Amino acid sequence: MKCDSEVARIIASLLLQSKAVKLDAQTPFTWASGIKSPIYCDNRQTLSFPQVRRQIALQFSRLIREHYPDAAVIAGVATGAIAHGILVAEEMGLPFVYVRSAAKGHGMGNQVEGRLLKGEKVVVIEDLVSTGMSSLAAVKALREAGFVVNGMLAIFSYELPEAAGAMQEHGIDLMTLSNYTCLLDTALQEGRISREELELLSKWREDPYAWGK
Repeated sequence: MKCDSEVARIIASLLLQSKAVKLDAQTPFTWASGIKSPIYCDNRQTLSFPQVRRQIALQFSRLIREHYPDAAVIAGVATGAIAHGILVAEEMGLPFVYVRSAAKGHGMGNQVEGRLLKGEKVVVIEDLVSTGMSSLAAVKALREAGFVVNGMLAIFSYELPEAAGAMQEHGIDLMTLSNYTCLLDTALQEGRISREELELLSKWREDPYAWGK
């Protein structure tokens, strides 16, 4: 498969340039879930590059204006998407909240931090979607706090089938600035990987739990 979006290709190139994404088919990375992966993505790296973080914020804002014009709040998922969410909220002149991975064990015991007005329409900003479980936990917390979740935007997705299925099951509209398909295609075009490495990297997504064993 090839990348069919110019924006997705640009973002993929920026992620590679900023080393937010690392590819290594020979020495796989180990995720917290135990999955062995030839790719590691840490989009917090993009915050160190003004032009990269600016481009991400602009593309997020464009998508929100096009698809969710009635959005009243921007929500960032802790911790990786807090800064990106703030940049989007600032660009659009909208209120911002963020979602913890779990409720605080002290004080007010909040899981969603910021102004809470029941019924407000919110767009969720994620830095990365892998299996989708942590993203859906954030959506659940926002809904329980009284927000109406319009949709979710992420910088990057591994395009794992289970994530797409989970999002659909919970009625979440997910859009990403770039994805695994575009990343591999861009890496090949830029000479960052060979065709042999492309084949190895492509096979990972077919069965990430078995890959590398």
